[in-house]
Formats: sequence, structure tokens, C-alpha cells
Amino acid sequence: MKGNRLIAACAVLLSFCFFAVPRPKTAFAATEAKGECVVEATSRRILHEKDATRRLPMASTTKILTASVILEDCDLEETVVIPKEAEGEEGSSVYLKAGDEYSVRDLLYGLMLRSGNDCAVSLAIHHSGSVERFAEVMTVRAAMMGAENSSFKNPHGLPDGGHYTTARDLALVAAHALGNETFREIVSCKFYEPRGWKNKNKMLWQYEGATGVKTGFTVNAGRCLVTSAEREGMRLVCVVLGCPEMYERTAELLDGAYEAYSMIPLCDASAPWEGFAIKYGFAYPLKKTELRALRFADELLSPLPDRSGALAGQMKIYLENSLIFSQNLYIM
Repeated sequence: MKGNRLIAACAVLLSFCFFAVPRPKTAFAATEAKGECVVEATSRRILHEKDATRRLPMASTTKILTASVILEDCDLEETVVIPKEAEGEEGSSVYLKAGDEYSVRDLLYGLMLRSGNDCAVSLAIHHSGSVERFAEVMTVRAAMMGAENSSFKNPHGLPDGGHYTTARDLALVAAHALGNETFREIVSCKFYEPRGWKNKNKMLWQYEGATGVKTGFTVNAGRCLVTSAEREGMRLVCVVLGCPEMYERTAELLDGAYEAYSMIPLCDASAPWEGFAIKYGFAYPLKKTELRALRFADELLSPLPDRSGALAGQMKIYLENSLIFSQNLYIM
């Protein structure tokens, strides 16, 4: 049975290899970023990284975390009275005026499509009462998302010596944020009609399968870009920090990841596993050469219970010696 599962996985991978639509190549080799990372969004598997743990400023890609915190903690229809601190905030802006009223939803679109620093300040103060307190929340929340080497001092990314992240951390933050359906709707929106705001992110027009996420630039940070894309059932997040040719480099990295990896289903919640019931399906990004390194194992209780629905043990899936997935088995 374990051999049959490996054969099935091979068949799925071969179907991807032979029937995938050819992908266009970039015309030249773009300049590498100061830090870069590509991660598969659901498994969080890192598919590529270069200087991915190097602490770097990230400019307006900061706003990915800002939006995520707001979406998790605030009602989209809440009314925000624009504070005086937000009016005239330096950098990119949607020109909010103190005392005006906007919904949280509107400000999130202004934040992510137009990169409004005034939107960021308004949302931060609405959430926490001050930019400083909101930044503290950001740092804690980022750590919960797996960002272990990041520090946030503001919600917009304007220069601050204590405001930094890494390409890997930012990829994990973005992958977490993309788990929110409303976040996906916002960052994939090309034009927000209620306010007449067009998305600045050129990847939505230039790269097949692109679904967001955020651009950024300051003199200190250079050009920064976080991109999500989905093809053939695989959602990738690509981060480039300090990259002069950020769009070209991102396209190269995404193309390379899609060519090297395919999303392979390894178990199906609707099908028995070795005669036991399971609750969750699982798919994982794999190279063709990695299929032979898969190992399936079951750890069963002894004696097995005789009651339907009772816990029977656990199933585990390994890639070489690394556990990549496990879940409970139940008596059918």
C-alpha cells in the first residue's frame, strides 16, 4: 500500500511535467536582490533563498503586516475618523484630511493599492491609540507568524533604524496574510471603484497568475517587492528586498520555482488511509527527484480499539528524515 501511494504521487507529478503549459522566460538575468526568498504558501516550504536571514529595511512592504493585523482585529465597516497625525504624512499618500471619516475597508484599499502612509497611520491609531503601540503589536504578531528576526517601529515602512525584517520573515508574514480571504481580495484588486484607486503593483498586469501583494521603495531600502502567484494549484510567495530590477528578478524566481516544483497530493481526506479514516488532506511542493525520498509511516495503538471513530494512532509522512506532515488515524 505504501508503494502504491508513491506510484500515485509519481503519476500526479508526471502529469504536471508533461501537460503543463510552457512558461515564458525572462529576456535577461536580472540583478539579484540583497535578500530574496520564495516559499510555497500553504506548506511554508522554502523553495529558494539567498541572504534570506539578512536584516534589511523593507519600505512599504511593511504594510502587509499592517493590513493583516487590522483584518484580524477590526471590523471592515467600522468608521475611522482621520486623526491629525495622519494628515500630511510624508511619502506616498491618498491625501486624507483630519476629521474626515472613512471605513476600515476603504483605508485598507488605500493602504495596499495606493500605499497610503496616511492610511497606515490612521489605521494604527484606530487600532491601538498610537503608532508606537501599534508597532509593538506588529512585532509580537509577526513573531507569531514565524518572523523571528524582525522589528517594526511604524505601520508604513518609512526609515527607522530599528525597523527591519528579513526576506524569509517577510515571506512567512505574507503567506500568513494570504490565508485571509479578504486580504487576498484586496491585494489582487486592480482598481477600487468606490474611491477611484488603481493598484500600483505592476505584477498584476505583467505576470501570469500574479495575485498581489505589495511594492515598496525608499532610498534606504531600495526597491522591494512581495509577490504572490498561483499556477496549477500551487500558490507561491516571492520576496525581493533591495532589488534594482525587482519585477524582472521576481519573474525569474517564480518561473524557476514553478519549473522545479509541482504541488503533489499525498493524502486525501475522502479516502481511507491503510483502512483508517483521516480528517485532512495534504499536498506538498516536490521536485521529481524527491519522490523517491518520500517515506510513509503509521504508528498504531496496541491493541486497536474496536469502536468506530476511536483514535487508532497516527500517520506520518517524511521527506528523507524530515517529518513534513502527520495526523490522527481513526477506526472506520
